This record gives sequence, structure tokens and C-alpha cells, in this order.
Amino acid sequence: MKIRKKLYLSVVCLVLVQLWVVNSYAQQNEPAKPFFKDGEAQIVKAFEDPDYWIREDLWVETEFDSDGDGRPDRMHVDVTRPRQTESEGLKLPVIYNSSPYFAGVAGNNPEFFWDVKQELGEKPKQHVHPTEIQRRGKRPIISKAQVNTWVPRGFVVVHSSSPGTGLSDGSPTVGGDNESLAPKAVIDWLCGRAKGYKTRTGNEEVEAYWCTGKVGMTGTSYEGTLPLAAATTGVEGLEAIIPVAPNTSYYHYYRSNGLVRSPGGYLGEDIDVLFDFIHSGALDKRAYAREHVRDTEMKNGQDRITGDYNDFWAGRDYLNDMEPMHAAMLMSHGFNDWNVVPEHSLRIYEAAKAQGIPCQIYYHQDGHGGPPPLSMMNRWFTRYLFGIENGVENDPKAWIVREDADHDHPTSYADYPNPDAKPVTFFLTSGAPEKGGLVTDKPSSQPEETLVDNYSFSGEALAQAENTEHRLIYVSPELKEDIHISGKPKITIKAASSKPAVNLSVYLVSLPWNNSQWRRPKITDNLITRGWADLQNYKSLRESEPLKPGKFYEMTFELQPDDQIIKAGQQIGLMIISSDKDFTLHPKPGTKLTVDLDGTSIEIPVVGGSEAYNKAIQ
Repeated sequence: MKIRKKLYLSVVCLVLVQLWVVNSYAQQNEPAKPFFKDGEAQIVKAFEDPDYWIREDLWVETEFDSDGDGRPDRMHVDVTRPRQTESEGLKLPVIYNSSPYFAGVAGNNPEFFWDVKQELGEKPKQHVHPTEIQRRGKRPIISKAQVNTWVPRGFVVVHSSSPGTGLSDGSPTVGGDNESLAPKAVIDWLCGRAKGYKTRTGNEEVEAYWCTGKVGMTGTSYEGTLPLAAATTGVEGLEAIIPVAPNTSYYHYYRSNGLVRSPGGYLGEDIDVLFDFIHSGALDKRAYAREHVRDTEMKNGQDRITGDYNDFWAGRDYLNDMEPMHAAMLMSHGFNDWNVVPEHSLRIYEAAKAQGIPCQIYYHQDGHGGPPPLSMMNRWFTRYLFGIENGVENDPKAWIVREDADHDHPTSYADYPNPDAKPVTFFLTSGAPEKGGLVTDKPSSQPEETLVDNYSFSGEALAQAENTEHRLIYVSPELKEDIHISGKPKITIKAASSKPAVNLSVYLVSLPWNNSQWRRPKITDNLITRGWADLQNYKSLRESEPLKPGKFYEMTFELQPDDQIIKAGQQIGLMIISSDKDFTLHPKPGTKLTVDLDGTSIEIPVVGGSEAYNKAIQ
């Protein structure tokens, strides 16, 4: 009996082992393919091992010649794909990342930047140009960005160096047409409409036979600009883009309402400085690019004297090129990004929405960079590149990371700005050199108040000063309840200058200022938002006119968009200064800026409007 039982158990075990072997063999020989759960592409074990990825590089021919050699420029491209695209004929969609940074950049030596210590309206002193950039990196890898995230999930990842950088032909133009047409050519190649070659100058062709013809693009900062640049060409096959903190207009990056303004952290940078910073292309082509782009087109167009908008800047504003765009867009940005300020994303999001393009916007409270949560990006690419009906197009339009939340846990809203936000108009009451009032009932006649420009003091220091002649500040009553600001504050200011030109900077702050040594300030504690303008452009951004000293001019402009909850116990402060130490030119101290309080007001978008604000201060 015991022998029979042992024999029976042995047979059962043998059968189970055989079944396991058969099943394992079947799994090993079953074609690997993407699979999806909860509307997201999942990691596929067969795609996970980097040792089984195919890596290759090539050159894609474009339709332009921007380096003057008489031949169409070719863009250097790398590809990382699962081996099954070769061994099993698997076709997959592509995540594409293009950049001018992959091959290295020049340093940030202050000599390479413009000297901001100059009088307004005067010709600036020329800066020093950096030495030649030595290209970094070894073929076939241009970049490893995006690879570990997307290849295991069943995507091919492609990179390319933008024109005039790395091993790509051409000249950098910093927003010129070739920077839109270059990624378009790569997408055309991925979709079988353009030619790729094994070498930079040879004729042996390479085809993207492993691509389904569906492409998505993503990247941050300049690398976030290029997906938008490609999308504005209307290229077929580019189905979705996820730009993160993109520069959507080089005028808005280097100027503000007619004022020469530096991006935060890069005082004195301008478009020609950025050209030098990225120009890592072939040594024998660099002289042509410098002569024709930097020293001619940019020199004649950038205009650091007036700061006016012109055709040069209009040609580098992607809002002007939106009509052909059809790619679904998930936009991402930080409300406290003072490098690429948050208006860059909002202006494109609003235009895309008006065109009926599927789009969502994700904002967080931090600074430069910060992509949406991976799950959100995955749903976006899964829907538009794999065609999986996961309902992402029906998700809320706006996602805001609240002040105490992390980036992976945004709060959803019907849209941005919050549809329930309504402008509340605030007026000014006198108080200089201390604090005046910020009130919602228009007061009776108020006097004029004057500040004296001095770039030596930062905006943060001036906001905290109890008494100073270098700023004007107007403060609301203390909030008894939280209020929610969502959208773009808009100021109308009536002011006069003692000189023909004056910097104008406006801050919206939350007071009392938190600089406690006991509780480290959060990025949202003190600054709400800010903006800058040139009073000489009170009529037009394209035509400034010198101010008549002592004459009052009225100008209306928007501050940067924000979405912030101002806590009970705080006061909202409107601060007006002249030169902003961290952003504007630094003329010699002493210019007087006089504000007519009766002619000055600010609209702040408050969720719930006047009713919510009045309730909060009672």
C-alpha cells in the first residue's frame, strides 16, 4: 500500500514538473509584446534587460541647409529598442527626446554674459564669447534619458542632437525654423517619409521598420521646447507631446512687456549667450554659424536697447505657429519657476484648448522642471501611441499640486485658471515710506507717492523692510480665513519717472514674511507672484517712446500666473519697485518713480470672487 502511494506521488510530481517545463517553454517562446493594466503600459519582463536592447545611431536628412555647405543638413539620431523588434518583427511606438545639450555646453563664466550695470536706453558693452565646446559622448549613445522608463514598457526610445550641436549638421538658431524642422525630419523618418543614413555623409540608408508610425515627445526646458516646435509643424505621426517647463517664446524668456529682463538665475543672459552655450557642432562649421546667426541675425534683432517686440522675436514665438498643430498635449510647469516663467505653458495651453486639441495642464508649486507623475505620462502615451481606450481624454483638464502635497499627488480641477475664480479689484491708500493699504472700496482722493530706484536691495529685502524709500508697498487686512488665488493678476499703474526710462517691477507677496530660523520657509510662504514692464511701452510692445520726466503714463500688464492658497493670518501685499536686482538691468541708483495712487489698481483672481474675499477679512 505504501509503495503504491509513493509511486502515485512520484507520478504526480513528474507530471507537475513536466507541465511546469512545458508552460515555461511556451512562455519563453511566446512572442513578447506590450500589455496594459488600468490604462497604462506595464513593464514587460522580456523587454527589461538592457543587455538585450539594440542600440544604434544614424543620420536623418532634413529639408534645410543651415550651415551653408550646399547640402541638406543631417541630424544625428540614436535608437534604443527591444531585441524583439529584430528577432520577432515586433513594431512599437516611439518616445522621442531631442536636445541641444547632449554633446556638452559652454560654462557659465560671468564674462560670457552681458554686463547688466548700464543706464537704460544706452548701448551695452559687448561681452566675451566662450572658447570652443569640446563634444562629449561616444557613439552610438547620444543620451540615456527616458530609456530605462519607457523601453521596458514596450516603447522604442529615440534621441537626436538639434542643429549645430553634437554630430548634427547645421547651425543653432535658438528658436529659428530649423529647430522645428529638424525633429519633424526625424519623425518623418520614423514614419517612412524621410531618409536615414548610416553615416554623416554616406549613401547607405537605414529604415525604421520597427516603428508603428506613432511618436510621442517629451523633455524639460529647451528639451521641452522642441516637442512643441515639432508639433507646430503639424507633422503626421507625432501623436502626443509632454513638454515640461518649455520656453514657448524667446521674447517672453529674455524680455517682459518691453523691458530687458534676464531669466532667473542667469543675470545678463540673452539669446546670443544661449547660442554660444549650446554651439557644440562640427568645428569647421562653427565660423559660418557665428557669422550668419549670432553676429548678424541675432545682433540685428535682439535689441537690448529698447526691449521692444519685433519680427525677430515674433519668429521665435511658437504661439504664432500653432495653427497646424494637432498632437495631444499634456503640459507641465512650476508656479515658482523664475527661469522659464509659468506664463510660457499657460499661453500655449489656452491656444491648444481653443483649437480643440486634446490637452491637460499640470502645475506644481516648485521651481524649474518637474514632470507630471509617471502614471499620468504613461496614461497619456498609452492612449495616444498605443490607442488603448483608457479615457484619459475625459480626465479633468487641470492638475495642481497643492502647497503641502508631493508631485505625485496633484489635486484635479475642471480647468486652469479655476473656473470659479473671479477678479477682485484692489485700490491703494497712502502710507510711504512705510506701508499703505490695499482695499476693495475705492478711496477718496489719495496723494502721489514716490520711490527712489536702487538695485542694491533685493525684492525680498524690500518686502521685509519696515521703512524705506526704495519701494512702495500696500497691504490688505489680515485674512481670517484662507483664500484661493488662481490665474493671472493684472495691474493698471499710473506713474511718472524722473528720467526718460525707468525699470518697473511689481511683486505680490504674502505677509508677514516668513524668515523664521525655527521653521524653514516653504517656497510658497512669501512670494505669490511678480511681473515686470517698461513704462515706455505703455502704448505698444513694438514701439516704445522716451518718457517725459514728470509726466504720468498709464500702463496695464499681467503678472505671472499662479494658483495658491493664502492662509488665514496672512496679508496680501502689493509691492512696487523699480530695478529688480535678480532680473533687470542695473542703472545707477537715484531715478525717482512716482505713482498716482488714484490711477493705480490691481485685479487679483480669487476663487469665489469678492464674496469669498470679503468673507475672509471679516
